[in-house]
Amino acid sequence: MKGNNKEKNSYVRGQILNTLLEMMKEQDFHDIVISALTERACVGRSSFYRNYTGKEDVLRQEAERLALQWKKGYERQKHTAPTEILIALLDFYQEHAVFYLALYQAGLSEIVLGTLLQQTEISPELPNAAAYLRSSVAYMIFGWVIEWMKRGMQESGTELAKMIANAQQNGIS
Repeated sequence: MKGNNKEKNSYVRGQILNTLLEMMKEQDFHDIVISALTERACVGRSSFYRNYTGKEDVLRQEAERLALQWKKGYERQKHTAPTEILIALLDFYQEHAVFYLALYQAGLSEIVLGTLLQQTEISPELPNAAAYLRSSVAYMIFGWVIEWMKRGMQESGTELAKMIANAQQNGIS
């Protein structure tokens, strides 16, 4: 492949991610071996290990990339209601449902939780009350997302937010 190193690296990373997601549809994630992944992706093992520490790292890095993409897109928009962040996040997850459902089905939901916790920007300098609140919100959203994934991510972010608001108003538990 001709091109600069950045283009080559981007190609290799894309090949590995796409091939891993394809293989996850066909077999259990834990049964996928790096040699089979790199062979099928038509990239060398050294290229794999130059970019990743393992299969989970491929998915973790993609989840982090997607989280950053969502955050940048969300911050560029004007928002008026506090619920818009949840709706925007759920809509983004639904837009990338193939990836997020693959994580869930492989038993790697903790990657989603990790990106949610990163987004909360909890640091040692943050007062305890703020850190606890941010953490509880991240875990609450994670709970919603996991249950939504279990049920096939059928609703949009707006539909899910309305459903939750209606359930709260009607005292449904």
